[in-house]
Amino acid sequence: MPAPIGETETRSTILVTRMPDRVIVQLNRPEVRNAINQQMVDDLHAVCAELEVAPRILILIGGDGVFASGADIGELRDRTGEDARRGINTMVFIRIADLPMPVIAAIDGYALGGGAELAYAADFRIGTPRVRIGNPETGLGIVAPAGALWRLPQLVGEPLAKEILLAGRVLNADEALAARLVTRLSQPADLLAAAHALADEIAAKDPAATRATKAILRIPRGEHPGVDLEAQAALFDSPEKHRRMTEFLTRKKP
Repeated sequence: MPAPIGETETRSTILVTRMPDRVIVQLNRPEVRNAINQQMVDDLHAVCAELEVAPRILILIGGDGVFASGADIGELRDRTGEDARRGINTMVFIRIADLPMPVIAAIDGYALGGGAELAYAADFRIGTPRVRIGNPETGLGIVAPAGALWRLPQLVGEPLAKEILLAGRVLNADEALAARLVTRLSQPADLLAAAHALADEIAAKDPAATRATKAILRIPRGEHPGVDLEAQAALFDSPEKHRRMTEFLTRKKP
């Protein structure tokens, strides 16, 4: 049974705080710099299952100056080819990316390897001046299959993605901001407040229109504009659209 709204539920690897329009998930394995292990994957799947049924904004945040240092190398070292084919991290990151409402990754300090790929799965990434983000997987004898190889070129362009993925370049906060990999910077003490401010901006919009927009953004080019027009048709007949437009017109009157 989840904790009541406003209270924090402690799971094995994450802390979950539920609010009416958002859920805050704090990665909570400080002893290993929030390395992502199987239990954290399972805990994140549980949050996804909840948000797929009752859509809300998701805020992901780390702690102690680190977002997530990567996959848990102790577990990763012992995984086999069959484990790789299961896509343990890949599947949960896809599920996070596909959540109906937007996902915000609030990054302080290191987001490396799987930690970076978790951040790439978010719709928004905000950070602090301590951000260090990159993918050192080839130095460990593996690739970055949980999103970096296809999401990162879309986010920052192929040339920079190759520097990160092939040469092991780790971006600092200013470089990540210049590349628009993160869109806002705030001081560490203000990071969660900045995430909430962004969530407030999103929450002020019509949730149905936000969900439709996020879903349509993921649809292949060949299916446009049909899917766009069908979504618009549904929204055109919604009471919320009429309410919001009436309020807009009322405000415009002298």
